[in-house]
Amino acid sequence: MSHPRTILGLESSCDDTAAAVVRVDEQGARVLSSVVLGQAQLHAAYGGVVPEIAARAHAEKLDICVEQALTKAQTTFSRIDGIAVTAGPGLIGGVLSGVMCAKGLAAATGKPLYGVNHLAGHALTPRLTDGVAYPYLMLLVSGGHCQFLLVSGPDAFSRLGGTIDDAPGEAFDKIARLIGLPQPGGPAIEGAAQGGDPERFVFPRPLLDRAGCDMSFSGLKTAVLRTRDSLIADRGGLTRQDQADLAAGFQAAVVDVLAEKSRRALSAPEAAGVRSFCVAGGVAANQAIGSALETVSDAFGASFVAPPLALCTDNAAMIAFAAAEQAGTRAPDGMTLAARPRWPLDRVQAPMLGSGKKGAKA
Repeated sequence: MSHPRTILGLESSCDDTAAAVVRVDEQGARVLSSVVLGQAQLHAAYGGVVPEIAARAHAEKLDICVEQALTKAQTTFSRIDGIAVTAGPGLIGGVLSGVMCAKGLAAATGKPLYGVNHLAGHALTPRLTDGVAYPYLMLLVSGGHCQFLLVSGPDAFSRLGGTIDDAPGEAFDKIARLIGLPQPGGPAIEGAAQGGDPERFVFPRPLLDRAGCDMSFSGLKTAVLRTRDSLIADRGGLTRQDQADLAAGFQAAVVDVLAEKSRRALSAPEAAGVRSFCVAGGVAANQAIGSALETVSDAFGASFVAPPLALCTDNAAMIAFAAAEQAGTRAPDGMTLAARPRWPLDRVQAPMLGSGKKGAKA
């Protein structure tokens, strides 16, 4: 960090409208404020996020978030050194809402504008919360993304593997709908699984028979669907115990896949010398997954870092911090900054197949 920076960040890539103020100086990074306005009630009746509804809500709430973030940080635009915004990947209507708001604020205040990759925000969060040193291994596991990244600098990301279809978060949401649990699916599946038998239904662990760190969750979802249909055909419906056992079996399969692929990532030649294994994204809040990953990390002698839930899920503090980190290595963006539905972090490897809530998987 060449000099202290105070950054206002905006995030609107999916269904959370957020603004935050982050200060980075010789004492480290501090989140001065973080405001997140969710949209769960707006989408509850539809079983998932409706892009048009999300975009409209972002447009209505962004200015409110910014005002609240500045107030809670006890600061003003005159004391802000830059404005950061998620420029992708994500639901294009939401991303565009954030980019246009940030452009307007930058034009009105004369502050530099930084477009930030949403995935970079997640990937750099361990530096915000724990001051993790480069390089480190990151498992980004969220509603629309799942990939292993070697993070070597503020804008240096190398993908070791990722999902070739559904991300775990998507799978959790879809399975919750399939077995009659509420949304969001992650907490619902985890809660139901606590009372379930993970061995009653043995589901596949996709791609464990293949070398490397790539993952797949679509076949697992299909296996749960077929088991559910069989139960309904035999009994005319699902009991609460059926729901719990299906949730437990599904969750156990996801845990096994992520744990084994994490072992392979930590064993990869590219990860030699890595001292920290970090995990971020909403799915990282799942206790069974977190416990399994920490066990794997301990076996390799690596420190395990999982940021607090509020900074694992979508938030603007990570966007502001990412901009502060990158400001020392790149120029600000101009008014030509575009909203991007897809934006791979690794600029060398080809993007992986599939698309999720937030666009390309890698």
